[in-house]
Formats: sequence, C-alpha cells, structure tokens
Amino acid sequence: MVISAVLAGLGLGLSLIVAIGAQNAFVLRQGLRREHVLAVVAVCALSDVVLIMAGVAGTGAVLERVPWLVTVVRVAGGLFLLGYAVLAARRALRPTALDTSAGGARVSLGAVVGTALALTWLNPHVYLDTVLLLGSVAGTHGDQRWWFAAGACVASVLWFTGLGVGARALRPVFARPAAWRVLDGVIAAVMAALAVSLLAGAGGIDP
Repeated sequence: MVISAVLAGLGLGLSLIVAIGAQNAFVLRQGLRREHVLAVVAVCALSDVVLIMAGVAGTGAVLERVPWLVTVVRVAGGLFLLGYAVLAARRALRPTALDTSAGGARVSLGAVVGTALALTWLNPHVYLDTVLLLGSVAGTHGDQRWWFAAGACVASVLWFTGLGVGARALRPVFARPAAWRVLDGVIAAVMAALAVSLLAGAGGIDP
C-alpha cells in the first residue's frame, strides 16, 4: 500500500509538472545560461513541497470529517484527470518546440528569485493542480495520503533539479517538437490510467 501510494503520487506529480509552461521554460533557460540555477531550482521545488503539503493537510482533514466526499472527489478528480489527459494527447498530436535561447545580459540573483517566485505563486493553475487536485487525490488514499504526498514531492524535486542542472544536455532534445510529442504522450497515458483508477474506486471496483 505504501509503495502504491508513493508511486501514484510520483506519477501524478510528474504528469502535472512535466509540460511546456512559463515556469519550466524559465528554469530551463536559467540552466542553459548557468545563471543562479541552484537558487531557481530550490525556489521552485520548495514552493511545490509547501503547496503539496498544504493541500494534503487541508483536504485530508476535510475528507476525514465528511467521508462521503471521498466518492465525490474520486469522480471529480477522475474526470479532471481525463480532461488533462485529452489536453496532453492534443499537445502530442500538435507538438511545439520550446524556445531555449540563452542569450542576453546577466540578471541579478534577486531579480531571478523574484521571477521564479512570481511564476510559481502567482500562477492560478498551481493552486488548482498542486493544492486542490493533488490534495484531493491524496485524500482518497486514506492513511497512506502522506506517502502519496511524499511521492509527489519527490517528483517536483527530481524534475526541477533535472531540468535546471541538466539543461545543457537537454537543450538539443527539448528544442525538437518530437521530444515533447513523446513526453506529452506519456503524460496523457499516465493521467488516463490514474483517472480510470479513481473512477473505478468510486464505483466500488478494485482497480
């Protein structure tokens, strides 16, 4: 049960975070420039950890007090993940390349950290994905929800570290639309599988 919860958190965490977006583009570009990379990685990863823990703590407490909400959350979460899977599949069919330009003058540490914080905390999707969705899905794991959260936290740390530190090696890969086609295809498959699992659980079926 513990391993299953950790892997579910890891899979959902990666599925939500691994996509072309302003935050990932910023981390990647800072890695390519070799400019305050560790600071950017730390800000993004620690912010995710805080948001994940807040979501699991708050949502988990509510679900414990109102048990029937677990079924509602399973259905809503499953449908939401199916929607994400469809969007990822559409991106896989119509991939775009990520601009990895590393040019320009150097920026101060304060400005870089401020940008990383803004891209994380001022993004409304982070509260929907990281706090609400991850927190709700974690609540369906009952006593194992903190193991689910641990898996999601590991996913964030691994992704941002790999993206920032390994940016130089990743540049020729993510500059090609085909790489994002494969990545989005995997994301779509993982999200669809998790959605089926949630919906099966809501229907009383052992997934």
